[in-house]
Amino acid sequence: MNEWLPGRDTELAEVERLLAGARAGRSAALVVRGEAGIGKSALLDRARSAAGDMVVLARVGIETESQLPYAALHLLLKDVVGGVDELPPVQTAALRSAFGLAAPGPAPDRFLVGLAVLTLLAELAAERPVLVVLDDAHWFDHASAEALLFAARRLDAESVVMLFAARTGHAPAFPAPGLAELALSRLDDDTARQVLDAGAADLPKHVKELLLREAAGNPLALRELPAAHRSDRAPVFPLGPPDAGRGGTAPTHSAVEREFAARIAALPETARTLLLVAAADGTCDTAVVFAAAARLGAGPQDMETVERERLIVFGDGCLGFAHPLVRTASYGSATFVAKQAAHRALADVLDALPEMDRRNWHRAAASIGPDEEVALALEESAVRAHERGSHEAVAAAYERAGALSPDGASKVRRLVLAAEAAAVAGHSDWAETIASCVTLHATDPVSRARLAMVRACLADQAGRPEDTHRLLLDAAEPVAAADPELAAEMLLWVVEAGWAARDRTVVERAAATAVALRLPGPPLRAHAALAIAQLEDDPDAALPDAVAALAELAGCSGAGSPRATASLALWHLLLGADTVAHQLATAAERESRAAGTLGVLPRVLAALATARWHLGRWPDAAATASEGLRIARDTGQDQSIGELSVVLAHVAAAEGDEVRTAAVLADLDGRRLPPEFGANAASARSLLDLGLGRFEAAADRLAGAATCPRLRRSLPDLVEAAIRSGRRAEALDATERFERWAGHTGETWARAVALRCRALVHPGDGAAALFAEAAALHRADGEHPFEQARTDLLHGEWLRRARRRSEARGPLRAAVEAFEGLGARPWADRARAELRATGETRTVARPGPDVLADLTPQEMQVVRLAAAGLSNRDIGAQLFLSPRTVGYHLYKAFPKLGVASRAQLVRLDLPA
Repeated sequence: MNEWLPGRDTELAEVERLLAGARAGRSAALVVRGEAGIGKSALLDRARSAAGDMVVLARVGIETESQLPYAALHLLLKDVVGGVDELPPVQTAALRSAFGLAAPGPAPDRFLVGLAVLTLLAELAAERPVLVVLDDAHWFDHASAEALLFAARRLDAESVVMLFAARTGHAPAFPAPGLAELALSRLDDDTARQVLDAGAADLPKHVKELLLREAAGNPLALRELPAAHRSDRAPVFPLGPPDAGRGGTAPTHSAVEREFAARIAALPETARTLLLVAAADGTCDTAVVFAAAARLGAGPQDMETVERERLIVFGDGCLGFAHPLVRTASYGSATFVAKQAAHRALADVLDALPEMDRRNWHRAAASIGPDEEVALALEESAVRAHERGSHEAVAAAYERAGALSPDGASKVRRLVLAAEAAAVAGHSDWAETIASCVTLHATDPVSRARLAMVRACLADQAGRPEDTHRLLLDAAEPVAAADPELAAEMLLWVVEAGWAARDRTVVERAAATAVALRLPGPPLRAHAALAIAQLEDDPDAALPDAVAALAELAGCSGAGSPRATASLALWHLLLGADTVAHQLATAAERESRAAGTLGVLPRVLAALATARWHLGRWPDAAATASEGLRIARDTGQDQSIGELSVVLAHVAAAEGDEVRTAAVLADLDGRRLPPEFGANAASARSLLDLGLGRFEAAADRLAGAATCPRLRRSLPDLVEAAIRSGRRAEALDATERFERWAGHTGETWARAVALRCRALVHPGDGAAALFAEAAALHRADGEHPFEQARTDLLHGEWLRRARRRSEARGPLRAAVEAFEGLGARPWADRARAELRATGETRTVARPGPDVLADLTPQEMQVVRLAAAGLSNRDIGAQLFLSPRTVGYHLYKAFPKLGVASRAQLVRLDLPA
């Protein structure tokens, strides 16, 4: 048993393992969870002591700073902030803006701030390993926690260890998806008895047994309760209920809290005042606490009293509580009048310092009724929080400002802003609560429209598109006269919601409403036309309008942002314009990476990965989708997760990897995905079935899925599967539908595939001419090697069955070579089998080993950029990795590629 932390040998060994890994060049992150007093802080303290010559950065979360954006991160990095200017420029700008060190401007991308933190930690670790200790992380402001967790999830080869400690129960949640966790349980009976004996040897046995039961294995309680007994404050549970209040104080949540409350109640009044002021402040700003306490009659002698009682500790120039529950007990047991006086004193002291946001919150805490001056000050804090990119702090400040607003119009305006910020921050329940409250008081159409947009956003996030378009349609017409741009934005959203809900009536109603209200909106009309085309059962009716709308959209102003460009790329993909879509998505990716807009990148990468899949650039498609998937999971973007996973599933299916296909799709279980995702998954599984010759299974899967307008590109799969299964009527229907679609799109590859489908269902010798014409169009297109190889395979199969074996060998050889080049193993096997059946006796020359095949998607991305001449630092900025992790990936990739230096990478045939 460890003498310092009894009963924690396993946990200590885990921490020591992580520290040893950092010294060996590996990184790790760990979240330690447990109830108050269970030993989280002690474990982190032990890690700091064991760190030796490592660089140690430490920060304890503070409840009163939980609404100040990036407060915890700024204090954590205050001693190394000089290194910020050495980061890549966009990261420097983001971090300086987050810390309020830059001129007011656009809010920094929250994930770019996290990348800057990762890069800064990696730079520090270049000299010595780094240990980051983050205690009471549940009290960190959301912006800081998000940035730190983002960095933690990307640790790899930086020699950095990040340890988080978070309380379970009676504290805000601290979700940390993707990080390893360590739960501290209560001590077993034998260990608890040893801990108690160490500090209570003088107490009678029956008293110790009572204290053991009361402590229930909580280490802090085992240490504190003996002192309570000696001071006649021990619980008398055999004589009264466990939750009986003591000394007039309110009962608290646990034995430890009750013990602290009792100890505080026994202090002199001025000592209690000092403790309350420190609790109300919540920071370790000693000068401010002492100055405010002095205004209320407390002095240095009171500091000595609370130190002697082991309630407050003072070290490293910082005033802190011996345990977080001391603060909870002090503040919770004080009267409202006393709390008000403490907050007012703190606000008065801070009024002379450049601490406006802290001052404003203390003024708000001291306010009883409406106060426009304080509300206006909080509104200014909200504006500053927005500039620093913390939507949670914006929502909190506007909500409190609204509560303090004496004027009804100001109250509504501020609460609308609070609801909007809470929704943007992803706090659905909070946003709904605010919106419900303010809806009763909002009378002007603009406020009601903005509230409708908040609620529509929440409905959309909850997967209720029908509620989304209802809310927006109801509010759009009343606001059109006052704010036509807002009304147009709402109706554009209705179009998207109607499309997502597969409801053509809603889309048409939105378009008709826009016309009736004479709203500005070529983009709105074009989006409506595109949506209707995807919802129309008869493509002849709507596809011409869709093609024209796409051209109109491409010329619309405002299509230059990465998000808008990616949307335009996705619409091009829906109409088969893969080459243009790839160009657009590539431009959007370049813009996103240059600006560091990580929140937009998953959508951009989904468009780019899909285009690369269709264009036969499968390794790049997989690498792009894998990167996007990692970011989408971090940022909680379920729709992008689904789109990116579909690309990975299609690549795995085409390569004949059943296990990987199933794993990718199974990983999506439980996620909120768009309605058509089931059809997308069926498309991937049917492609696997086709490659493996399971035609009946493929036809069954696609019989329903291919009716989805977004899956028109799967119709050729249905044609092949159905004709092979003897289901000629299905094959004919699918052929006709695809022919109409291909004709309207005008895409060369689509017309080639349409001819292939017609050849498959053609009953006579005319199929040969159809196949030949399809092959000629494929050669003219030159951008869709998988489709061209499939046409060659089916052409060769038809020729062989027609006993034209010598003619069949040419297209079959081409198919083998193309499939092998793509890595489409089952398709290559099918083509080789057909070639053997023609009497081909010579061995088909196989290409040499693919040096890229063994690279992971991440390694592929890194190697490609390194071959283009980018430094590790530049590659890290583009891929949202630290430079050291980039170097680690290159170190692993070089042996696989058979090279020894970056200079040799340029000799390889790497995809652009």
